[in-house]
Amino acid sequence: MVQAARELLAVRTPLDAELMVSDMIGAWWGRRVRGGDVEQVLGEGLVDYAAKAGTPASLTLMICLAYLGTARQGAKAEGVALAMMETGVARPGWADRVGAVKPAGCYVSRDAYGDQDTVICTFDYRWNESEHPIDRHALVMVVDYNMRGMARDAWVSSQVDKLLEEARAEAAGNPLLLFEEIQPEQARALLESAMKATREPKTPPPVSESFSAYHAFARARLKALPPGRKRPAPLHIEAPYSRERRAMLAAEFLASDAAEHLSDPSAASRCADHIIDYGCEQDFNRPLRVSPTKCETFLLDWLPRKVMLSEAEQEAMPHVLAAWVRFAARRTALPEQGLKATLDAVWEAIGKFPEAYRDPTSFGIDRPLLERLLPDGDLSALARRAFAFPYLQGVHNGIDLDRLDPADQADRRTLLEIDHGGAIDQEHLAWHEEIATRLWDGDPPQLWEAAQRLLDLGHDRHDVLHVLIEIAERIGGDPEELAAALDDIADIPDEI
Repeated sequence: MVQAARELLAVRTPLDAELMVSDMIGAWWGRRVRGGDVEQVLGEGLVDYAAKAGTPASLTLMICLAYLGTARQGAKAEGVALAMMETGVARPGWADRVGAVKPAGCYVSRDAYGDQDTVICTFDYRWNESEHPIDRHALVMVVDYNMRGMARDAWVSSQVDKLLEEARAEAAGNPLLLFEEIQPEQARALLESAMKATREPKTPPPVSESFSAYHAFARARLKALPPGRKRPAPLHIEAPYSRERRAMLAAEFLASDAAEHLSDPSAASRCADHIIDYGCEQDFNRPLRVSPTKCETFLLDWLPRKVMLSEAEQEAMPHVLAAWVRFAARRTALPEQGLKATLDAVWEAIGKFPEAYRDPTSFGIDRPLLERLLPDGDLSALARRAFAFPYLQGVHNGIDLDRLDPADQADRRTLLEIDHGGAIDQEHLAWHEEIATRLWDGDPPQLWEAAQRLLDLGHDRHDVLHVLIEIAERIGGDPEELAAALDDIADIPDEI
């Protein structure tokens, strides 16, 4: 990479250099490496390597990395760069202007559905207040509220006037779009929150292919915006919904004209509860927000992964969702064009729903057993709970396992004793109970993720449990340290 940095010496502006280095270090963004955090292993390792090179190319790279890197990388790169400059290593004439930008204006384009915000932040290079601003450019970022508000795309444009003109013209001709200027403080709060949401998933986030190339650039540019404001609320956001308020909303829906054609009131009521819960818990307290993308995601992705539906609910759900769209669109004043597009998306998804939603009983799992494993209906918990409690049927030493409830503490302990053949040290059994309880609750999520990685390596279930116990016993009660330790066993040796 230091050799590739030679190309930096050929660029003519700090903007080109910043984009080039952002692309370079974006090569490892979001990746996992053996032995620690990728930003420390590769990013700080790059600084160490450049320090030894001592060339104009490595100095230029360090100047850019001091601006674009993480806090640790930046401090380290700055120290290396200063040391090189003291020894007389040459650097390009533009190097002193790296990062010397000031915000010129911030804008947001919102769709009427509340699906996403496209935020445009414009900047100029200005070395001091007396200088005329040069190299105006725009950082454009897309915040996707169907993906928990994460930043899923980013790019840079030097044609700022054309970009803003096209955005205004598009909004003027489309009733489903709103374009407005926002305060730089608001833009920073919104985008920092979105960048944080993008970092949270342990699996690679569903961002655009080019996002990694602009990630470091975007992170650095946001720091040029003034802090101090709360993030702008997404469209249609409301105060948090209590259980009582959710129940009232469901009752209003079921009594509305939109729901009058639903033939099974009981199933419709339970389906409405799922729709409302999804909007409250997955969509920023916006159960009344409807859009083509949100409805498709709910029906074809979230429900099949998260919720155990009865046969009546499976049959009713698509029709209840369509009725909910009509009900919610009136409440949020969604334009007719948006209502039609959303209903079209629902009807199209209805044909895919039977295939997307695979009833667990179709795999040969008895419904009574499912109900014991999923008393909360959380379908995503099925695999980890079955791993924690594999023996739930049959008779063992006169004990009818079908009558034991893995959600009950006393029955849970009995099941774990049976899992160990009945002879187990009580202290060791207590640790098995601790791990089983954590797996049941999914707390922390990294526990089941680590177990799956070990199982994929071919390790025996009981050996995997002992590894998890050893880590939990060693770490103690610190949840962050436990999560980090579990993440670190992604690449364990073949033998434990």
